Amino acid sequence: MPTTEDDFKQRFVAMMTDLGKGHKSDPEAMFNIGSLAVRLMDKSEAKSWRTFKSQLQPVQRELLLADFKKNGNAFYAKGKVKHAYAVQVLAMSVIASTQSDAVVLKGVGVLDKLIGSYITAYRKAVAMTKAEAQAKAG
Repeated sequence: MPTTEDDFKQRFVAMMTDLGKGHKSDPEAMFNIGSLAVRLMDKSEAKSWRTFKSQLQPVQRELLLADFKKNGNAFYAKGKVKHAYAVQVLAMSVIASTQSDAVVLKGVGVLDKLIGSYITAYRKAVAMTKAEAQAKAG
């Protein structure tokens, strides 16, 4: 009988495979991941996604995961699949960091780098939008 860790590993590998296939072909999903990560990081004043995760105490982690579950399901129910996907990716990153499996730990390193690139892209897009708005107003 598979353990909870085995089940997570299968889901994680499937998500990483899916994410790898769609990495550059779905900018909206990647934008949503970056946006959500930035909002969470800004609340805690973390400078990176990895720092944000490392600062989570066990109780905070559980509350965050419960919030991810609630909001991810709500997004999905409303047909906001890309928003739900963003929540899933960040939740998997948080959970994967607590695992002991070598494959998962290696994968979360790759995932966190991807999330970091989405954060950078999101911040650049926001900065460009602000600059464009200022140029039109000024």
